[in-house]
Amino acid sequence: MFVPVLLFALGLLLLIVGGNRFVDGATGIAYRFHIPELIVGATIVSIGTTLPEVMVSATSALQGHGEIAYGNAIGSIICNTALIAAITIAVRPGKAERSSLKIPVLFFFAAAVFYSFYAYHFGHFSRISGVILLTIFAVYMICTIRNSLPKRTEHLHTSPQTQTQAAADQTCAKQAPAGGVQARSLTVDLLSLAVGAVMIAIGADLLVDNGTLIAQAIGVPESVIALTFVALGTSLPELVTAITSLIKGHSSLSLGNIIGANLFNLVFVSGISITLAPFDIPQSSVIAGHNASLVLDIPLMFFVMLVLTVPVFIRNRLSRIQGIVLLAVYGAYCMFQFTM
Repeated sequence: MFVPVLLFALGLLLLIVGGNRFVDGATGIAYRFHIPELIVGATIVSIGTTLPEVMVSATSALQGHGEIAYGNAIGSIICNTALIAAITIAVRPGKAERSSLKIPVLFFFAAAVFYSFYAYHFGHFSRISGVILLTIFAVYMICTIRNSLPKRTEHLHTSPQTQTQAAADQTCAKQAPAGGVQARSLTVDLLSLAVGAVMIAIGADLLVDNGTLIAQAIGVPESVIALTFVALGTSLPELVTAITSLIKGHSSLSLGNIIGANLFNLVFVSGISITLAPFDIPQSSVIAGHNASLVLDIPLMFFVMLVLTVPVFIRNRLSRIQGIVLLAVYGAYCMFQFTM
C-alpha cells in the first residue's frame, strides 16, 4: 500500500509542477508574439490550468475507468466552488463585477442543463454529446474573445492620454511576460511548454493508476476517490491561483478564474473524455433506491454554483456568509461520501 500512496502523491506533484511549467511557457510564447493579455488569460492560461483535469479524465476514460472521468469533472466543480472559492470569500469578501461574469455563468448553466439532461434521460454519454460539449466550449471561447476585443479597442481610442498609457502598458507587457518576470528566450519557453506537457501526462497516469489501486485496496468506490482526492488534487492549480489572488487583494479575479475553470471542466474536460471514450453514468452506491450520483452529485453542483453566483447578480458583491455556507456544505459532502 505504501508504494501506491507514494506514487499517487508523486502524480499529484507532477501535475502541479507540470501545470505551472506549461502555463509559464505558453504565456511567455504568447507575449513574445504580442498576443493581447486578455486573450491569453481567456485561452492559453485557462486551458493550461485545466490540463490536469483533462489528462486525468481522458486517461481514465481511455483505460475504461469512466467513473473517474465523470467523478473528476463533477468533483472538481464542487471542489472549486465549495472549497477553493469558499475559502477566498470567507477570508476576504468584497465587490464582484457581475458584468464580467455574465457570459461564463450563462454558458456554465446552459452546459450543466445539457449535461444533466443526458445523465438523467439516457444514463449514458454518447460520443455526440461529447462533440456538443466541445462545440459549446468553442462557442464560449469565440464569444469571450469577441466581447473582449471591442473593449480593448474602445479603451485605446478614448483619449490621447489613454493611448499613451496603453502603449506604455503594452511595452511593459512585452518586456515582462508573466507577473513581472523578465522575458526569457523562445527556446526556454518552448522547453518549459514541452516539459510541462510531459510532466502532466506522466502525473495523470500515476494518479489514475494508483488512485484505482488505493480505492480497490481500502474498499472505497473509484467514483468516491474521483469526487474527492483526485478532484482536489487536479484543482490545486486553481487553489494556488486563488491564494495568490487573495494575497494580492484580487478576490474578484479569483472568482472569475473559478467560474471559468468550472465551465472548462464541464465542457472541455468532459467533452474530450466523452468524445474519446463514451461511458455510462457510474453507480457505485444508491440513495433511496436511486443512483447516488444523480441524487446527490449533480444537484449539489447546481446548488453550490447558485450559492456562489446568484448573490453576485443581486447585490454585486460577495459576503462572508456565502463562503461559510459553501465550506460547511463541502465538509458535509465529503463526510457523506465516506459513510455511504
